[in-house]
Amino acid sequence: MTTEKILFVDDEPNILQSIQRQLRNRFTLQTAGSGDEALRILKEEGPFSVIVSDMRMPGMNGVELLSKVKDSYPETVRLMLTGNADQETAMEAVNDGQIFRFLTKPCPQATFITSLALALRQHRLIIAEKELLQKTLMGSVTVLSELLAVANPLAFSAGLRCKDYVVNIAKVLNLPNLWQYEIAAMMSQIGCVTLPGDILNKIYNGLELTAEEKEMYENHPVIGASLLEKIPRLENVTKMIRLQLKPFDEYTDEIASSEFEEILVGGQVLKAALDFDRLMFRGMGRQAAIELMRDQKKVYNNEMLEAISGLKIERREQQELSLLVNQISLGMVATKDVMAKNGVLIIPKGQTITLPLLQGLKNFSQQVGVVEPIGVMVGQAEEIPNAA
Repeated sequence: MTTEKILFVDDEPNILQSIQRQLRNRFTLQTAGSGDEALRILKEEGPFSVIVSDMRMPGMNGVELLSKVKDSYPETVRLMLTGNADQETAMEAVNDGQIFRFLTKPCPQATFITSLALALRQHRLIIAEKELLQKTLMGSVTVLSELLAVANPLAFSAGLRCKDYVVNIAKVLNLPNLWQYEIAAMMSQIGCVTLPGDILNKIYNGLELTAEEKEMYENHPVIGASLLEKIPRLENVTKMIRLQLKPFDEYTDEIASSEFEEILVGGQVLKAALDFDRLMFRGMGRQAAIELMRDQKKVYNNEMLEAISGLKIERREQQELSLLVNQISLGMVATKDVMAKNGVLIIPKGQTITLPLLQGLKNFSQQVGVVEPIGVMVGQAEEIPNAA
């Protein structure tokens, strides 16, 4: 008997008892007599691999229940079992609850068992795809991120800091598919590999760009998106990255009619988080940065600014040290720009020391020389955003 749990929901106790008798030796079963009870069980005793719901129940009907399950527990496979076999009910169940199977009463036992077995297999496929996404896709993105750290450490550190803000903004706004926003933030600056180093230095220090430099900088989201668009499952991510510099007033008409609101919201989150990070990087206080952005009503979606404002900031104990190259270790945070003796930026301030950065630092030390001592912070970063 499989250990994957199945939840049956029906308001008739006799039916639940019959299902228990017929299937308890084949599946791990649990029952609920109403939609509200089912939601309580899912919350307190989940996760469940499969849920099977009757359609006609007092209070919350099956379509309403499965729609809530779809939103709160998307990995749970949903089946509808009902005596009402009219086409309208079937369409409503499929469209609103996105069910896996629609079964009618009385359902032959062989058909019922086969449907449950297929639903459990579907759940395993969903979990396997999720693991593939997390391990393979995120692993690939991490490699790209590490390569960016070597090629352009200032751009890499900006994406890394932005990821914290973007993920927590997405949590505050209860946005679906959180992984997409995380990757979009991490990869938002990948197009900067084509920029001369001076351009990003000017951007982060608030200096004015020449017309030529501005054109190059404004093109980096397009370049970044084109670098990533051939990676499977990143279609929405690349579109978010492409929109990261777009002011909010240019979205207004699109959002009302667009079926791609998730992508547009992603672009707005990136815009707000990246600009907020730049203001903080220049030494501006958090509240002052938010107020400055609020004054630019046509540039930012106020909902994003409210989410940033609502983030809690944890301050953790830390120790600032001045060290030589051979004393630097993984996890330390640069408190000042780490420069080679020929003027090349090796590690920007605020950047956590990763293995590629540490190796690059040692290479520069041996071949060119590094300006020492190096200011680092031991312990956690000073400010870490968390969802309020």
